Amino acid sequence: MIPALAGLVALAGLAVRVSAGSGDAPVVEGQATVIVVVGAPGEEEYGKLFAEWAEAWKAPCARAGARLVTIGLDANKDNDLGRLQAALQGEPKAGAGDLWLVLLGHGTFDGKAAKFNLRGPDLEDRQLAAWLAPFERPLAVVNASSASAPFLAALSKPGRVVVSATKSGNEQNFARFGGYFSKAIGGLEADLDKDGQVSLLEAWLHAASQAAEFYKIEGRLATEHALLDDNGDGQGTPADWFRGVRAVKRAAEGASVDGRRAHQFHLVRSEVEQRLPAALRAKRDELELAVFKLRDDQALFPKEEYDRKLEELLLRLARLYEEGAASKP
Repeated sequence: MIPALAGLVALAGLAVRVSAGSGDAPVVEGQATVIVVVGAPGEEEYGKLFAEWAEAWKAPCARAGARLVTIGLDANKDNDLGRLQAALQGEPKAGAGDLWLVLLGHGTFDGKAAKFNLRGPDLEDRQLAAWLAPFERPLAVVNASSASAPFLAALSKPGRVVVSATKSGNEQNFARFGGYFSKAIGGLEADLDKDGQVSLLEAWLHAASQAAEFYKIEGRLATEHALLDDNGDGQGTPADWFRGVRAVKRAAEGASVDGRRAHQFHLVRSEVEQRLPAALRAKRDELELAVFKLRDDQALFPKEEYDRKLEELLLRLARLYEEGAASKP
């Protein structure tokens, strides 16, 4: 067995993986963009926290070479909603560069529509869904506000990662999840699989765990329960369904398990991952997901056919990594 294939088979018994700015800057083809939106603080103490959370994104974006756009911290308080719309309109709708949209602030829900509170007009869940509809590039939305779960349902789409700080629109108390997530994305404390990088899934799991621990230590009833959706069913999965980076419970009605696409999203990539060209990385991600899908459907195939299909995918992955190793950085 060639070394690359051996590594693929050894990890989790399946092919998982071998490897271990400024808003004024022009958009560069293939470059990741991170749009951090800071909401209306309401009270001064929350404003300071939200500003600290937004600040935490600067260093990892710089290390990643990502274009960072921050909305909501400048002196002009009239129309942050318009600024966000303009920022999204100016982004390429297709391509290899990841787009991260991070909402840090307060949210509300009136039983019909969820809103993210901004200086000036607020952002509604269905409004944001319409703005994001044209995007086919890799897209992750992290709504770290209270009452954010309806955004997850509205924005859900196959291949897209959506995170909410709450499990329903009725969890309307101040949410701490955003602070923990913003810190986790830039360090290695949340690196559960020890591959030298923190995926969106790992940052979410770490932040959800830290939030739960806060309420436990304080002896308070938890008023936020983060969800993650990346299988397009709009339901979301809670963090306690996971052991490490693998979900140990299955989604209802045969839906694929959440978390697999989110574990392919990295803002700051490891050196090994950086050496893999973007086009090969995208192909690798597709093949990984195909392996996971095959594993989910294993009962549908005779054993010999399943083994043959799995071997074909593993060999394709091995050849891809060999091609990557031969490529110049």
